[in-house]
Amino acid sequence: MKKLALVLLVLMVASSFGFAQTLIGIAMPETHVQRWVKDGNQLKAAAERRKYRAEAQWGNADQAQQNQQIQSFLTQGAKALIVGCVNDGVRSVIAEAARDKVVVIAYDRIINDSADYDYYITFNNFKVGVLQAQSLETALNLKRATKAAPKYITLFAGSPTDGNAFFFFDGAMSILNPYIDSGALVVVGPYPKTSADRATFQQIATENWSGPIAKTRMENLLNNAARSVTLDAVLSPNDTLARAIIEALKADAKYRAKLPSVTGQDAEFASMLSIKNGEQYSTIFKDTGKLADAAILLADQVLKNQNVRIPGAVLASGDLAKIGDTGRKVVKTFLLDPILVTKSNIRVPVNAGFYEAAEAAQLK
Repeated sequence: MKKLALVLLVLMVASSFGFAQTLIGIAMPETHVQRWVKDGNQLKAAAERRKYRAEAQWGNADQAQQNQQIQSFLTQGAKALIVGCVNDGVRSVIAEAARDKVVVIAYDRIINDSADYDYYITFNNFKVGVLQAQSLETALNLKRATKAAPKYITLFAGSPTDGNAFFFFDGAMSILNPYIDSGALVVVGPYPKTSADRATFQQIATENWSGPIAKTRMENLLNNAARSVTLDAVLSPNDTLARAIIEALKADAKYRAKLPSVTGQDAEFASMLSIKNGEQYSTIFKDTGKLADAAILLADQVLKNQNVRIPGAVLASGDLAKIGDTGRKVVKTFLLDPILVTKSNIRVPVNAGFYEAAEAAQLK
């Protein structure tokens, strides 16, 4: 009996040691958007808490560079990859991973035009857009607006290489289009009714989520299409773009006394300060700490051939299943819920431990 117990103990230690040596490669798209730096570090920490060896790399918004990083993970013998891709050009190395039987999890950005992976974990990105638009619905009191006294809005979208940008936009327009159709809300500048209008969507899209590109476009709008009106709102898909847009607006004398209501996403510290100070109107808090934990738990369960159960996440089904459609297959997609943040509930991400202590103290 003692011999059996000793054998079982040795096997348990060996198994634990084996997984401790298993490498999880973490490939994040860029560092110029603050959240991706945090995500990479959170994923690495979550993997190490589960006794995996983990390495995180950032692709500098360059898919060729990210592909080299992923190939390096494969050369090192990684058994799982967590990939927030730069763009769909990642699919060639995902195919290499599939040939090596490596578990691939698309992280918060779907890998389009690929049938070589099975899992995607993200937030309900259609709901992100819905919440952004609902914040403008409240800020502008759109339910009381009329065709005789309309509100004016201009539209920005995210990078056309990021599949999430389409869901954000379509979620927002599901709320805003009825007001536009009634004349209570007037769009200044290009107006794609949905992202399916790719030609017009391209006109409002922002390559690589670049703040300078958004600022330049806002300046052009102010000097041209928006010259003869006063904007009440700007639909901005994330915080980096929101701050760039606000910078352009503040340089225009027309908006020095009162800025339009500008949306955002990611609850970046600089934008939270902007919300506190009454400049940016709203953001969307996506608790990336929970997303990172969920992604590593998913990898752990798949590597151990366990049934996948992710607390706080739902498996996308029904209409939401299309979130996991790569164009080649529908991957299993796990969704976490986003939260709208305005000045009235600014403590929500603070209370979730989303910031360093010094940052949290400034948001009191």
